[in-house]
Amino acid sequence: MERNERYTRLLQRETMLAVGCTEPIAIALACSKARETLPFLGGDPDQIELVLSRNIIKNALGVGIPGTTMTGIPIAAALGYSGGDSTLGLEVIASVSKEDIARATGYVQRNLITIAQSDSPENLYIEATIHQGGHRSTVVIKHTHTKVERIELDGKVLFENCVEEQVKDEDDLTTASLLDIYQFALETDLVPLKFLLEGARINKQVALEGLSGTYGLQVGKSMQRNVDNHILTDNIIIYGVKLAAAAADARMGGCMLPVFTNSGSGNQGITVSLPVLATAEKVGADEQTIHRALVMSNLVAIHARKGMNRLTAMCGAFTAGIGAASAITFLLGGSILHIYRAVQNMVASLTGMVCDGAKDGCALKIASAVDAAFRSALLAIGDLSISGDKGINEEDVEKSLRNLVRIGNSGMLDTDRIILDIMTSKVGSRA
Repeated sequence: MERNERYTRLLQRETMLAVGCTEPIAIALACSKARETLPFLGGDPDQIELVLSRNIIKNALGVGIPGTTMTGIPIAAALGYSGGDSTLGLEVIASVSKEDIARATGYVQRNLITIAQSDSPENLYIEATIHQGGHRSTVVIKHTHTKVERIELDGKVLFENCVEEQVKDEDDLTTASLLDIYQFALETDLVPLKFLLEGARINKQVALEGLSGTYGLQVGKSMQRNVDNHILTDNIIIYGVKLAAAAADARMGGCMLPVFTNSGSGNQGITVSLPVLATAEKVGADEQTIHRALVMSNLVAIHARKGMNRLTAMCGAFTAGIGAASAITFLLGGSILHIYRAVQNMVASLTGMVCDGAKDGCALKIASAVDAAFRSALLAIGDLSISGDKGINEEDVEKSLRNLVRIGNSGMLDTDRIILDIMTSKVGSRA
């Protein structure tokens, strides 16, 4: 397949709109699909059984669910059942009504939702079973947030997906390199990739909502307050960090606005887009240059995760920050050699930043990732970068990226387990 077509297809697959954090929303999607599979629509469920992978539990346990004042897995599942529309994908709960929310809240209060940890080796695994009126429907989502693997009704398999074909799709990045992505971003026809520019602008609206509302930790809004009080200056770094953090505040705080995602994550979508828009605004870049920078940031972020499990103990905002650093460097006039330096600096900075579940604190981690992206880019523009004989960095930047993937996949397995143990023990102590 020709390179431009391959990368375009990859970007189309790895970016989409989502309302709410993608892990609980994927649970809502599974429950909505399971309800739609039942022979009689309508009515309350007798029980909703969830079997979830460790990372899904971790990322869905403490995050706000849009349209509600509640957090976590039970309300996400209940809302998917009561008013979700599976045809909307990760916007499954975008059109829920107040009545749907009230019914869902009742299901949670009646303890109709049960949760168990899956023994599947998949990092992303959701199995939702609905019991209603003597019938039982099951939907399994696996590998990606919207990939329905199996649908059953009363023990009969109605649909089963081919895992091999799904994995084969990921070959789009097999021969990719930073140089190849850089050349693609500079040369490709931008018309088929218009959605990247539109998606970034959608994320800007979420940031503005975060700056005007009272969401989460108000990381972005507090930065704006400090700018207004002349404690901070609204320079290129502060502006970029502020926008990204504000968008994360809103998203983690239950904002109903959609977010444009990257690699199955709204927070990663925020990180690859808003620092780029902020930089472009400060340097006065034209629309075509902004568009090409967004192509670069999105693809580099996906490339940085090549071979990494979809959900790991390593915070995804960090790998998204590698994409942002590349695009910031480009917008500041850097060459591919400067981009190499920026990526090396990012690998040396935040590799190992842990993911301890989706929550309002994600805005702090996004702020750190974006700050590191600007610092890495500015060092690179000055021809400064970590040398390849230090730490996990290699002389070959592609090997540096593979080292961080190795750490994320293998080196942090115990970290992932311990984080979930800590999180679930707190839930148990509050029960």
